Amino acid sequence: MAEANRRDEDRLSTPGRRSSIIRPRWLRFDEDWFGRFAEWIARTMGSPGFLMGMTVLVFLWILLNVVGIFGWKWDPYPFILLNLAFSTQASYSAPLILLAQNRQEDRDRLSLDEDRRVAGQSRADMDFLAREIAALRTNMGELSTRDFVRGELRDQLRDLLAEIEAADERPDGEISPTQSEPA
Repeated sequence: MAEANRRDEDRLSTPGRRSSIIRPRWLRFDEDWFGRFAEWIARTMGSPGFLMGMTVLVFLWILLNVVGIFGWKWDPYPFILLNLAFSTQASYSAPLILLAQNRQEDRDRLSLDEDRRVAGQSRADMDFLAREIAALRTNMGELSTRDFVRGELRDQLRDLLAEIEAADERPDGEISPTQSEPA
């Protein structure tokens, strides 16, 4: 009995999630599904096909109600029923379009945050690479460059070629001190 009271006290002392309105299962809806539906409505109502279809529908409506083909005259001249249909369409489409815009703004905000994060990371990487390149350039000052080595090799080759040509021109075949005798 003491354990049951303790469990009841623990359950009552901890805040829980309460639903103020208990809805039947068929009245619950997924907000993401509703948002996708609103985006679909916004895309559809802004399409050329919808606008052309609406224009044809209005033209036929007016034509049938003014001319009265086949005896159909359900909405006389001020076209009150047509105005009611347009008002109803506007009253539902405006909030759905606003909901779609809000969802798009949320996606844009997330995309912008991700772009900022990637740009910050790229900037940090570039700063790191710039520091590394600067350190390499500083250390390269102590090393021989490619042009320096090429120049030294060119000078030495030129000297060797000059000595070989000089040895070939001597009549006695005397070897200069920089040349070694063949083994």
